[in-house]
Amino acid sequence: MSETDQQQRDTDTPEPQEPESDPFEGWPAAEVQVPDGFAVLEGTPLGKRRSVAVVVSRFNGGVTDKLLQGALDALTEAGVSQDSITVVPVPGAFELPLAAMALAKTRRYACIVALGAVVRGETPHFDYVASECASGLQLAAIETGVPVAFGVLTVDNVEQAEARVHKAAEAVRSALEMADLFARLRASARD
Repeated sequence: MSETDQQQRDTDTPEPQEPESDPFEGWPAAEVQVPDGFAVLEGTPLGKRRSVAVVVSRFNGGVTDKLLQGALDALTEAGVSQDSITVVPVPGAFELPLAAMALAKTRRYACIVALGAVVRGETPHFDYVASECASGLQLAAIETGVPVAFGVLTVDNVEQAEARVHKAAEAVRSALEMADLFARLRASARD
């Protein structure tokens, strides 16, 4: 990779992206009505010139494979080039936070998308794994300042999980929007 290419991929000083057409336009989203006269700083879910890591659980692979494909499709649709996407498979949802933290600490990625499926069973195992996964992913984002999107399904059965595989694309949208917001915030702080 040339020095110029590396500089473009460096997420410590990404340039804010000019709004392009939103590939997710028309998706249901809550609109916040900000009264006139207030400054608004908002990101857009566009991926051009962004490096993204996707950490995905192998456990419940029948579902997580579909989540991964949905996330990769959404990243491509949002303009993230294939060579700017790194996929990191891990054993299960419990390992997602550790991998997300390690990836975020490299500072190579504008955002991380975490994908997994925790299906309730007959024991309290579900509660521990789901809770620790969620809090660990949040901690990775808070400690590093790199957006980590929660694309982990917590469901009662596999049928519910399969009905929600579209949530991977929503996680991609959130991750890219937050990455753009942070880039705009850093740019506005330099002005």
